Amino acid sequence: MPLKKNKSYDISKKKFVSMRDAKSALSAGASRVLISENCVVTPSARAFLAQHKIALATIGKANAADPYLFFTPEAEAIKKEICAVGRKLWMRQFVDGNGGNISYRIGPNEVICTPTLVSKYDLTPKDLCMVDLDGNQIAGSKPRTSEILLHLEIFKAVPEARSCVHCHPPHATAYAITGRVPPNLIIPEFEVFIGKVAISPYETPGTTEFALTVLPYVKTHNTVLLANHGIICWADTVTHAEWYAEVLETYCWTLMLAAQLGAPISYISEQQGADLLAIKKKLGLPDVRFDTTNKERQLSDLETPKSIALSPSLCDGNTGNSSKLLELDKEMLVKLVTEAVMKAIGSR
Repeated sequence: MPLKKNKSYDISKKKFVSMRDAKSALSAGASRVLISENCVVTPSARAFLAQHKIALATIGKANAADPYLFFTPEAEAIKKEICAVGRKLWMRQFVDGNGGNISYRIGPNEVICTPTLVSKYDLTPKDLCMVDLDGNQIAGSKPRTSEILLHLEIFKAVPEARSCVHCHPPHATAYAITGRVPPNLIIPEFEVFIGKVAISPYETPGTTEFALTVLPYVKTHNTVLLANHGIICWADTVTHAEWYAEVLETYCWTLMLAAQLGAPISYISEQQGADLLAIKKKLGLPDVRFDTTNKERQLSDLETPKSIALSPSLCDGNTGNSSKLLELDKEMLVKLVTEAVMKAIGSR
């Protein structure tokens, strides 16, 4: 097929672009379609243009997304990696049904992601989509994941982030639904690759409010527990983000198994923990404990010895979010105290 000339098809005066307009652009031999900033493009027209490698260019808008990236050799390699990671998540029972989502930032304003309502085991490269940083789908025949806004907020806040993996591993999610985080200074690999884990407050998945809940944490953590939901991990590659999900889930699982043995858990010393933190810093991984001036960011934050579940520490600029979680702690404390008092009265 001969290469197209750089020809524009100007329909910027239209407020609505349909499949008929898309086919007209193809017939005209256009390489891009010029539209106004507030123009509405039907999903079928957008998919048709992307399929035929015709770019949508918004007049007057800087940093417009480039749909051509979706068809490059780099994109094809990323699509295969996303599908492989999706199958790993399903095989490890980190996702069920059509749950979980994966993304990769391939360009300054372009993100390849998984579609909605597709099992991660069944993913194929042709199922994947591409969106801009506002969540608008610019390529792919299937609708993008409904939770892509969560990934996009991380990409916008953390320039180093190239991939995000969201899933629901059962042991890590057990912490998320109890409003607790695992302690530190127990297993070296966890200290280096994850470190302190943050937990964000609950909001309805897929909403802007849900996406914003992780912002206080993502610059100093690569893994966040999502209250009553699951986890989100980010990294430089899709595979590495999935690794972090594995490390967190195995750590939570191991702590629960150790607690059943009835013997005290052995902790790494503060000095040994500092050595691990130095390794982590050399690897370029984020950690809230690199700020040694903040008392909330000491190496160990154990409330009680032998505990395998802690209340999350406050995060800078996030007292409102933390208060939601701490409110749950207060309610539980009142309930326990009331039950203890009533039991004592009843025994007299």
